[in-house]
Amino acid sequence: MVSSRMAKTIVVKVVRKKAHPFYGRVVSKAKKFYAHDEKNEARVGDVVRLEETRPLSKLKRWQLKEIVRKAALAPEVAV
Repeated sequence: MVSSRMAKTIVVKVVRKKAHPFYGRVVSKAKKFYAHDEKNEARVGDVVRLEETRPLSKLKRWQLKEIVRKAALAPEVAV
């Protein structure tokens, strides 16, 4: 997870790595997903599982299903 600054919304970054078809070099492709977190329980660094849902807002099409693994150390937040 990348961000949890919004109320009841988290931003999850998914990075896929794939070998280039011609050059063979591994290329990273990243995409952000906005997901609904009703209880505000997910934190930055957590590994989460999402499930698809109806459109909840302009960008939110996903919902937090479960937190697979909590972050080892919580990062410092500058206020």
